[in-house]
Amino acid sequence: MLEYMKTLTLGVLLAASALAQADDTLKIGTTAAFAPPLEVAVEEAARQGLQVELVEFSDWNAPNITLANGDIDANYFQHIPFLENARKEGGFDLKPFAPGVINNVGLYSKKYTDLAAVPEGAKVAIANDPVNGGRGLLLLQKAGLIRLKDGVDYKATLDDIVDNPRHIQIIELEAVQLARALDDVDLAQGYPHYIRLSGVIDPEKALLFDGIENRAYVIQFVTRSDYRDDGRLGRFIDIYQHSPAVRAALDKAHGTLYQPGWE
Repeated sequence: MLEYMKTLTLGVLLAASALAQADDTLKIGTTAAFAPPLEVAVEEAARQGLQVELVEFSDWNAPNITLANGDIDANYFQHIPFLENARKEGGFDLKPFAPGVINNVGLYSKKYTDLAAVPEGAKVAIANDPVNGGRGLLLLQKAGLIRLKDGVDYKATLDDIVDNPRHIQIIELEAVQLARALDDVDLAQGYPHYIRLSGVIDPEKALLFDGIENRAYVIQFVTRSDYRDDGRLGRFIDIYQHSPAVRAALDKAHGTLYQPGWE
């Protein structure tokens, strides 16, 4: 009986230890385009005794839903304008915690090498979410393909177009599908990190980039508003921002089309 009690006690202790380890694991949600450098940061964190699990999502809605539900500790895939819209539309009580990288966004084509060659009535794909779609419209205006109402920013919509001299047909698609759409359209808004993953075209070969000067587009580590860091998330972000191995992974993933948003 005593031996049985010892065995039972040991089993309970092992189970409790496993649960404690699970509770100590920091969970970060992300998407495929941002995962490779984060994976390097996770490996570096493990070497320092910090357990981190990446949870990868295939769309841009689930990471905030999952975070708001408390199933992950933070996510990393969105800039502040996207977060503000998600809070407004979804009622998510989330906040930016720390900055990551800022990425260029470009206009890509597999059919044309110059914007002047884009024909009358061309099919042009942009993101269908309110913020990134607005960013796409601003990029089309920068390219001279449309003109928007004076003063509109990334919140621009199709209704804000006041001139479309080439009568381009604007098609709104989920942002993660834009790279694949290049086979079917004349021109598409594109995110170099997704372009690189898809392999459909050289991400450096955009006909036009929007630039990386606008700090509003820095990708953020995001948490719930009531989140109180016990030090683990801060440690992980410090690794992401300052590890030479992570910087090499960022260079490999994004090439020259990004900048650290914390510098």
